[in-house]
Amino acid sequence: MSQLPSDSAAVAQPVAALKHYGQSVWLDFIRRSLIAGGELKRLVDEDGLGGVTSNPAIFEKAIDGSDDYASAIQEISDRQPGLEAKAVYERLAIKDIQDAADVLRSVYDRTGSHDGYVSLEVSPDLANDTNGTLAEARQLWKAVARPNVMIKVPATPAGLPAISTLIREGINVNVTLLFARDAYEAVANAYIDGLEARAAADQPLAHVASVASFFVSRIDTVVDSLVEVKLKTATGTDKVRLERLRGKVAIANAKLAYQSYKRIFAGPRWEALHSKNAQRQRVLWASTGSKNPHYSDVLYIEELIGPDTVNTVPPATLAAFRDHGHPRASLEENVADAMQTLDDLEKSGISLRQVTDDLLADGVSKFVEPFTKLLAAVERRSRDANKARINTQSQSLSPALQAKVYERVTAWNRDGGTRRLFAGDASLWTGTDEASWIGWLGIVDQQIDSEKLLLDFQQEIRSEGFTHALLLGMGGSSLCPEVWKETFGRIAGFPELFVLDSTDPAQIRALESRIDPARTIFIVSSKSGSTLEPNIFKAYFFDRVKKAVGADKAGGRFIAVTDPGSNLEKEARADGFRNIFAGVKSIGGRYSALSNFGMVPAAVMGLDVDKLLDEAERMLHACAPGVPAEDNPGLVLGTILGVAALQGADKLTLIASPGIHDLGAWLEQLIAESTGKQGKGIIPVDREVVGAPSVYGDDRVFAYLRLEDAPDAAQDAAVGALEKAGKPVITIRVATKYDLSEEFVRWEIATAIAGAVIGINPFNQPDVEASKIATKALTSEYEKTGKLPSEAPFFEGEGVKLFADANNAGALQRAAGSSPSLMSLLKAHLARLGQGDYFALLAYVEMNAAHEAALQRARHRVRDTKRVATCLGFGPRFLHSTGQGYKGGPDSGVFLQVTCDDGQDLQVPGQKYTFGLVKAAQARGDFQVLAERNRRALRVHIGSDVAAALRALDAAIAKALA
Repeated sequence: MSQLPSDSAAVAQPVAALKHYGQSVWLDFIRRSLIAGGELKRLVDEDGLGGVTSNPAIFEKAIDGSDDYASAIQEISDRQPGLEAKAVYERLAIKDIQDAADVLRSVYDRTGSHDGYVSLEVSPDLANDTNGTLAEARQLWKAVARPNVMIKVPATPAGLPAISTLIREGINVNVTLLFARDAYEAVANAYIDGLEARAAADQPLAHVASVASFFVSRIDTVVDSLVEVKLKTATGTDKVRLERLRGKVAIANAKLAYQSYKRIFAGPRWEALHSKNAQRQRVLWASTGSKNPHYSDVLYIEELIGPDTVNTVPPATLAAFRDHGHPRASLEENVADAMQTLDDLEKSGISLRQVTDDLLADGVSKFVEPFTKLLAAVERRSRDANKARINTQSQSLSPALQAKVYERVTAWNRDGGTRRLFAGDASLWTGTDEASWIGWLGIVDQQIDSEKLLLDFQQEIRSEGFTHALLLGMGGSSLCPEVWKETFGRIAGFPELFVLDSTDPAQIRALESRIDPARTIFIVSSKSGSTLEPNIFKAYFFDRVKKAVGADKAGGRFIAVTDPGSNLEKEARADGFRNIFAGVKSIGGRYSALSNFGMVPAAVMGLDVDKLLDEAERMLHACAPGVPAEDNPGLVLGTILGVAALQGADKLTLIASPGIHDLGAWLEQLIAESTGKQGKGIIPVDREVVGAPSVYGDDRVFAYLRLEDAPDAAQDAAVGALEKAGKPVITIRVATKYDLSEEFVRWEIATAIAGAVIGINPFNQPDVEASKIATKALTSEYEKTGKLPSEAPFFEGEGVKLFADANNAGALQRAAGSSPSLMSLLKAHLARLGQGDYFALLAYVEMNAAHEAALQRARHRVRDTKRVATCLGFGPRFLHSTGQGYKGGPDSGVFLQVTCDDGQDLQVPGQKYTFGLVKAAQARGDFQVLAERNRRALRVHIGSDVAAALRALDAAIAKALA
């Protein structure tokens, strides 16, 4: 073995350093564009990649969700019309395997056939058919015709004799779906049996190779869930023992399997073969992406490094290890502890045998299902429509803008931008902490791998007979669930989902009146676990539930979604919550839609979780490294948005079909909070009714999200008029409501790329924190003195009070003249709107239909008269959404904040303050930061009859604009 690398070398090149420990790294991913685009060769050259494994799920998404294979499918269909789908797939796959094997051939030759392999599996439906496996393996081996290919065969009882026979025939085998150590030992002996038979026939052994793919993280996923169930009732030493098992069993099992490997490939039997140049069957660690956010994302690499091993990793895990992996010779550390861990597992009443048997059965199923989908995808493209099955995207741009976009996309492609994005290369943005915030690019695969946990919980909630679910959260914790709620409504047989993201007492009371606390499951959702609003929501409703069902049963009505180690997690355990779902620390709130923050509420309300994740993965593949730049929908969209913003078209106007209208609320946060900083950014405009082209300035870009199975004819006509008038329009055709999950992926990638184009960090939110600090100072003052700091209006009359900082108040008073009125002051404020500005109406009132209608009328009056973009936000929810863009983005906003007296307040349990007091502090803190940023801001305070006061305000605005 080579000399171990120095610490500095290992840190500088952690992936490449693994070979010095005797471990080869393979990539668990293959698609045509990865090879054709040169990315695979780059990984071989720069990371020392030693092999590639494939699976049907990856092929299915690449074939169905991209145009990687369009020309190849067309060519096959033209030459042999009517060819069955499986035969078409095999031709596509064989070409990819051949090309990948050719890229890796230099590794194969350099290592003397020890490494440089590409794996291709036999059909998953042959897992229990020995003869069928043999026939197909022979056929694939002959068709690929490369010495550095391995045929994947599952480690089922029927697979064992096939393995021995194939090895005897000189066919390389990757034995897959190993979970149990005794199954591994049987596979190793089957390999040796095959070598012995080959040697007996006087056939050469040196070029026969095999790996035994031992699956790792899936074991922890299952065991951890069983541990959590037992912990709910465990006490004393039993509880301590169970807690020690979390995240330990899979690695312990793997370490002991490696000890079996050392024992089997030693001694007289093996030495007889080794003397004839036989290769050891290396252990390959599979399923090594971390699925539990509590664990390091490189855990299953760092803890399993040792001689004669392979670790096949998905792209996201490879990127993570390249960024922050720490290689060491870990595989034979603490072997005695590993034995103790498995002993503790049995003592805790958890059967590892049952876990591994279930995983094998589930593993076979997980290969069969995507293979069936794969064949269906090939059939569709061969017979029906040879087009990618993703939501299509088109754009109507001016020639000048189109040229700038093309130039930028070309440069991005030349510089390896998409690869660097997926690798978390911070130099794409500002070179600060961006690499720490790209976990969202890998979350879909993680959710798919641990999907059973969501499905089991979904059935648990359904069987309990809950009638309602109430999510308590803000911003990124609440906006995606609101999209599910508004898009899908109530699913029969499941609780109806409601979302609370306001401290307005009337809104809290209105939601409370719609649920029965005893039959409601509450989802407390907070990434940090310290966000003010979810914490006081939880306090309020936990108190209500205790009164309804008793203190001993209250916790069973609550679940938490929060990052590992947060205060909320600790409180949830102390209060006996039914379940705690972990967030991922490397995913910011606005990028968390497909993490547990979005998927747990989706499961609770009865959505088809598998379908949502399947569609999301399809878009992820369409935007992946290696996809031609012009075919990458996320890249093209993000580049348009970024380039347009730099040219002054920084008002992204969102138009969505009625059936998916609430997607705009989620997009508002994603775009404003990601891009609005350092005086730059994109201002999203949601819920404006589409107007005539004449009401829009040149600062607009339009994004039309058209629901294909329920379009709106009036919207179609209006958007058509915009295109005809030469306005820049991006049209995204969303096939069905379930295809919304594709849009979460598309827009997250696009937003990150737009941030790179604009030149900002799209993952931080400095000005949101400023508002929180200002609010905290105000509530602290109240707790000390029993009141908020005094403030004086600069105008009072006509049922309102007007507030502003000294600069804004002085400017408005001078413009209004010697006899100011509400109308004259509003006129002066609105007169500040100029070309390229936008008007934001920010209302700290109950969000209901009547209030929204009045505010919508007012915003549209401003738009149509002033020809400026308009935004409408309800406080305090917009503070966790568009607030960042208003304070940190371009200084082009004119703000009208609306606050009100609360007719009936609500006390926050355990605190001196009320919800109304919190809302008031939030409004004042928000306004204070706007003033500190020298924004043009006016606050209108109205009485407790909010509906009447908003109608009056609308009338005053109408007069001011006349």
